Amino acid sequence: MINTILWDVDETLLDFGAAQRAALITLFSEFGLGPCTDAMVARYDAINHIYWERLECGEITKPEVLIGRFRQFFSEYGIDPAVSVPFNDRYQLCLGDTIVPRDDCLRLLDFLRGKVRQYVASNGTVVAQTKKLDRSGIGKRMDGVFLSEALGAEKPSPAFFRTVLDAIRPERLDEVMIVGDSLTSDMLGGMNAGIVTCWYNRKGIPVPEGYRIDHVIGNLWELLPLLGFTGDAL
Repeated sequence: MINTILWDVDETLLDFGAAQRAALITLFSEFGLGPCTDAMVARYDAINHIYWERLECGEITKPEVLIGRFRQFFSEYGIDPAVSVPFNDRYQLCLGDTIVPRDDCLRLLDFLRGKVRQYVASNGTVVAQTKKLDRSGIGKRMDGVFLSEALGAEKPSPAFFRTVLDAIRPERLDEVMIVGDSLTSDMLGGMNAGIVTCWYNRKGIPVPEGYRIDHVIGNLWELLPLLGFTGDAL
């Protein structure tokens, strides 16, 4: 029986896309860079995904992600890439200004509180995630928070999961479940760590080969039957 959940935050508990779009539009205005169109937001999002995947593969470092993505993005649109550092500094804070919970997740976290142990397990920066967790109320609903930047290791690395598991000390690995949207970060990391994996797959994408996905959900509330709860328990 699962008694411990490791929660991803961005694009799992919170709508990261909404926060990202709002932050980019706000900062383009603040830095006097002109309008940030929907096409520009989409292009930045694509670049951002590539940089994070390279981080997860161990090809680059977190600072190279945070600044490199903006350098490439700004260069493509004829914006001086020198603005990347101050822009990113403000961006980390602005990401916490727009809070959009997924699937009424705060009520779900409240229901599970005291019934299972709940922890945040995120690759987001300490600055961004601390603000998000505080303003959303997610942080106070957790039994603990594990941020890769503070741990010195990123999901899906064994070092990240080893540090988390050493801290929470489960009696059995099959009592721990990671819930997240990322195959390359959450699912691969959980798979290699030997814990239960639950893929939050809102778009209904077929499970690719090479992954051990124990459960697939399209809505966070679909987690309850996997934990032994029924609708009558709410």
